[in-house]
Amino acid sequence: MEPGPQPCKLTVITVVFNAAELLEPTIASVRKTDFPQVEYIVIDGGSVDGTLDVIQDNADKIDTWVSDRDKGLYDAMNKGLNMANGQFVWFVNAGDIISSADIIQKILAAINDDTDIIYGEVMIIDAEGKELGTRSELTTQKLPEGLNWKSFRYGMRVSHQGFIVRKSIAPQYELNNLSADIEWCIRCLQKSRKNVLVPGIFVHYLKGGISKKKWKKSIMDRYKILAKYYGFFPNLCAHIGIMTRAVFHKILRINKISY
Repeated sequence: MEPGPQPCKLTVITVVFNAAELLEPTIASVRKTDFPQVEYIVIDGGSVDGTLDVIQDNADKIDTWVSDRDKGLYDAMNKGLNMANGQFVWFVNAGDIISSADIIQKILAAINDDTDIIYGEVMIIDAEGKELGTRSELTTQKLPEGLNWKSFRYGMRVSHQGFIVRKSIAPQYELNNLSADIEWCIRCLQKSRKNVLVPGIFVHYLKGGISKKKWKKSIMDRYKILAKYYGFFPNLCAHIGIMTRAVFHKILRINKISY
């Protein structure tokens, strides 16, 4: 008797809008090896720059895709969540590159009955694909060996691209909030039974993003979220610490570059 199809363990979701040049490398990185346990979904926001052509040209590498207007990034991510069939979901958006087939294998091996979140490091790259350093190296947010919902008191401790969640505990993203990703992670962690750190680089992450382009609103949204979960005065003190660390970190980086 031939074995039946293997269950889908992991759904990789790529959200894209008018990013034709960035999408194809992302698709290739997801499908660089054939893992039957991995489902791949692409959510396009109705692009008009040739993105749809890239999707159609690579349709054999994508399990499910849609292309229609949405209400923005987090609405598109909610669509991906609703369509996912995998036990776990992983957002790898246009411009992000899964580092290797080996890291996918390690992630799949970490999936078991009591694990709800798998997390790891990301490598930040520029528009030319040059490696700038890991997120832990380039920011004040160092990847923790132990992770829980209180870990986010001082901000986004884990990159969204390095955060993989059991679908059954994943809520919908809030719309019209540029820091909805941090609230989503906090809510996932509040429900999680066990969080597993997998060594290695999960993704080569293209620096930038909408929260960088609209950083003032992003900071205000983040402040409101952290006050909601950690309290007004503790959050105020935490943000003083965040800003102080950021200033010292920038000074240290400048001094390091000058030498």
